[in-house]
Amino acid sequence: MTHTHEHPPLPAPSREGSVVLEIGGELGALIIHTDGAKDGLEIEVSPTGTEAPRTHAAVRPRHLADRTVYCVVISPLPQGDYTIWRTADTPEATITVRGGEVTEYRAAR
Repeated sequence: MTHTHEHPPLPAPSREGSVVLEIGGELGALIIHTDGAKDGLEIEVSPTGTEAPRTHAAVRPRHLADRTVYCVVISPLPQGDYTIWRTADTPEATITVRGGEVTEYRAAR
């Protein structure tokens, strides 16, 4: 997906316990799980049914004690329904983010 703004270099892979989520009250977080082939790919989400700007983050490896997972972590997000975009024009799914919770979604392959 092409963006009209510059991005700094991708951060190094994270380790267990190194990602801080800002959740609580009306703020939640979203984790979108992918496979390793999507490392570095940006995934966009937007509030469903609005013209609000999209939020995006890059897929990064997360090294856990017993395995490595690839995912996008978006935090904070105000509670509500969100569209996860497969391409600029194609939605993949609609999910609900609840305040004080982490919502997880497995992206289509």
